[in-house]
Amino acid sequence: MTVISKRVVLHFPGFEPLDGRAHIARYERSAKQSAAVWDFSVLTAEPEYGPDSTSFKVRASADGWETNSRIHVFDHDALVEKLRAGSRAAQILSGFRSALQVIAYGGMAGYFRHAWRFGLFFIFPFLMMILGFALSATIAVIPIGTELPALHLLWSVALALCFFIFAFLPFAERFYTLHLFADWRMAVALARMSHPEFNQWLDHCATAARAALSETADEYVISSHSMGSSVAAHVIGTLLERHPDIFSGKRVIFATLGSAILQCALLRPAQLLRLRVGLIARCDNVYWLDVQCLTDAIHFYKVPVVAVCGHGDLRPAKMVFIRVKQMLTVEHYRKIKKDFLRVHRQYVLGPDLRAPFDFTLLTAGPRSGSVFAEFGYNKMPGL
Repeated sequence: MTVISKRVVLHFPGFEPLDGRAHIARYERSAKQSAAVWDFSVLTAEPEYGPDSTSFKVRASADGWETNSRIHVFDHDALVEKLRAGSRAAQILSGFRSALQVIAYGGMAGYFRHAWRFGLFFIFPFLMMILGFALSATIAVIPIGTELPALHLLWSVALALCFFIFAFLPFAERFYTLHLFADWRMAVALARMSHPEFNQWLDHCATAARAALSETADEYVISSHSMGSSVAAHVIGTLLERHPDIFSGKRVIFATLGSAILQCALLRPAQLLRLRVGLIARCDNVYWLDVQCLTDAIHFYKVPVVAVCGHGDLRPAKMVFIRVKQMLTVEHYRKIKKDFLRVHRQYVLGPDLRAPFDFTLLTAGPRSGSVFAEFGYNKMPGL
């Protein structure tokens, strides 16, 4: 087999409150799981912290091969923190404002047209919050319904507020409601590109990504998860706009894992994002893998992202279908299958079993990432 001796990875995580240090710790845990499952050794070096990304080296090896990878993590934890800052009342108001913008920009109609489960994912946190409002309002008007004097509204309104703040909101947070409100605010920002802070951050990421891509390697992997796929499309598209030959002579794998590019691209103001998707699809040196999973509701299953972005004449992303239940033991899968966000994270987590897809092997394994589109690691001789 042809071994990848050196690899450079640019990874764009999903919308999670994790900084570069936390993402690296997760990667180390996942890599150890993969190494145990596939019977190879893996060693991660101390991370190096830059202003716009965190990088670290990984050495994976077994009899007959050794692969050294440098992984650059472009987390957006600072943006997540800003979106989650402020009072809960302000977060709720801002979340509903973003929901109205998504509806007005045609996003919700597009979600239900192309991937109805993603449409349900969109409306879920807002329906949850509306339910909380309705229950609280019901408590507040108890005196009116029982024909008590209006003075009783003093205690009923106070009781309603206590119920909403101390009972309903903690319950709603079990379903990540306010976190999802922030997620939709970021989706609107990446679609409109009218937020100076977001635009400046993307520009810094593009500069750091260009520096990372200047390193010599046998293969370059640009991996992205969930919301990170929209970030990656903006960053890589920016590089292609400024440096059309940046990938000349390079073997580049663009791997979108549980991609939510269309979360942003289906909004009418997202012309720039759709244009950049076209630039990536048009680049002959970039091999686009779109890894999808039927049981993951937070992506666009079997939807051709390039064509939906208006580039039906260009080469489509190669869809690779995986199953989470093939990666985990029966007991482990039973524990997580009802947690939709946990299932959605499995793309970048370690496996219990050998399966056709493995994030550690994509980013640090001995074969090119293109094997996932061909036959998968579980059928590859030597592993």
